[in-house]
Amino acid sequence: MNNQPDRTPRAETTVGDVMATAATARRGRNALPVKVPEITLGFWVIKVLTTGMGETASDYLARTIDPIVAVGLATVGLAILLVAQIRADRYRAWLYWATVAMVSVFGTMAADVLHVALGIPYIVSTVAFAVAVAAVFALWHRSERTLDIHSVTTHRREAFYWTTVLATFALGTAAGDLTATTLHLGYLASGVLFAVAIAVPAVAHRQWGLNPVLGFWLAYVLTRPLGASFADWVAVSTDRAGLGLGTGPVSLVLIIAIIVAVGIQDVALRR
Repeated sequence: MNNQPDRTPRAETTVGDVMATAATARRGRNALPVKVPEITLGFWVIKVLTTGMGETASDYLARTIDPIVAVGLATVGLAILLVAQIRADRYRAWLYWATVAMVSVFGTMAADVLHVALGIPYIVSTVAFAVAVAAVFALWHRSERTLDIHSVTTHRREAFYWTTVLATFALGTAAGDLTATTLHLGYLASGVLFAVAIAVPAVAHRQWGLNPVLGFWLAYVLTRPLGASFADWVAVSTDRAGLGLGTGPVSLVLIIAIIVAVGIQDVALRR
């Protein structure tokens, strides 16, 4: 019989191991289903439609009812939808895109209030919102170590996500107005400019391996001034170099287009 001591290495359980296991278990219990859509062509089409709708609907509301009442209604509507979205147990296409649409309306109003009511130049608000977006990204990454929207599986990450979405809409609104009015490019030329700019992340990703998360967020920011510029061009009067179809009719057409596009996407995802 071998009386030599057993020298087989044994795994030692430390306090750190126990704490790490407990933390993993807590994350598992607190994890949520991913409540954002897959990034497909349909996603980008709907996103651009919501940006245009937010721009024209905000302008329409501000001109047809008291601006303070309009901002108040948008704030309440956004709060209700955000609470419903955060409490949802899974991704629900209609709820998600309704929330994005309301963020678009509210973000447009937030950017316009700074310029129209407070007289802040678009260049200042654009820089300020850009700093705000960068700050949210920095805090999000420092806290969660990722900015991938498909890692949004906790309430904290969801809060970071929707804060980022709101900030990007405000930034895009200010940037679009900056190019169209302050830089005197006009709405059509601004739309073309942002259409070219939004293609850059896609090309950089395909040709030079741009980080997909970085490319996504660059494109996401640019969809706002892209959609808003073309929507403004169609809606504003001819003396402002637009087609003069009106903010009300354009908003209605875009709302219908959003409903149809979301319906098609929802049916496709269910198959």
